[in-house]
Amino acid sequence: MFAFNALVCASAALYSAGAFVLQNRHEVNNRPIIGILTQEVTDDNLKKFGNTYIPTSYVTYIESGGARVVPIKLNQSFAEHEKIFRSINGLLLIGGSVNLETSDFAHIAGFYFRLAIKANDKGDYFPIWGTCLGLQLLTVLVAGENLLSRTVAENVTYPLNFTTEAQSSRIFKDFPPNLLKALSQEPLTANFHHFGVTKEAFMGNEKLNVFFSILSTNVAENGPVFVSTIEGRKYPVYGVQWHPEVNRFQWDPHYNFPHSSNAVGVSSLLAEFFVNEGRRSLHHFSDTAEENRALIYNYNPVYVGNVSAYEQSYFF
Repeated sequence: MFAFNALVCASAALYSAGAFVLQNRHEVNNRPIIGILTQEVTDDNLKKFGNTYIPTSYVTYIESGGARVVPIKLNQSFAEHEKIFRSINGLLLIGGSVNLETSDFAHIAGFYFRLAIKANDKGDYFPIWGTCLGLQLLTVLVAGENLLSRTVAENVTYPLNFTTEAQSSRIFKDFPPNLLKALSQEPLTANFHHFGVTKEAFMGNEKLNVFFSILSTNVAENGPVFVSTIEGRKYPVYGVQWHPEVNRFQWDPHYNFPHSSNAVGVSSLLAEFFVNEGRRSLHHFSDTAEENRALIYNYNPVYVGNVSAYEQSYFF
């Protein structure tokens, strides 16, 4: 369900190498709204429900951090997407199994990525988070080339092998020491992927090294060391090859979803971290009526637990 089953090249999008300078301002947005880009349905069991979807676990994950969610549909014009960008306070790129060269998911994600880089260069804070396929796509967008290779970690849980940059990172610097230690020793991260970026390939690409810090790695079932957590050095762009949302919101016993108190704690802190990043964005809808029409509350999730690893999903 989560595995990325095709090694493909994604469309390149160059990022600005200019310094990321934030405006000095004291405003805090305590009503943040995070956009979640809908994913294309590739599972035959789910196609009867719609063409695109968002698993409910991602929605509740963001809501648990203190934000509301706007689903971003793929079949909208670029003008509409630009308007959405000016209205939301962050973007979540979820997992899935689509072609990173030809899929609408890749094209629209690239459009938002370029808007975010331009905005951040002007001091207009806008964070992006990529999970699993989302991380993979972020590396392609930054590198301008596909660096993925087989790094099989299918339905397994790992502790994180932290790098020296992890403790001072924005993601982990406020973690309680005991939980950071647990994350490095206990299998708290759920992995569902067949491809990833190896540490060797990542370190060998200048653009990736300039843009991102590697915060953690893991060893794949087939041997290679892959990059599992990344953070933008100058830009608020983050990625995890693992799935923090499942620790609290997915329960299928056939899958290794970690549900220990430490696993729940990790998930909680990461959701709060990303939402707090969104609080630094002052984007907003033109009025309350427009905002209300855009929110996920206008849609009803569908039970798919009998045909999927997800209990529920939204379809569009």
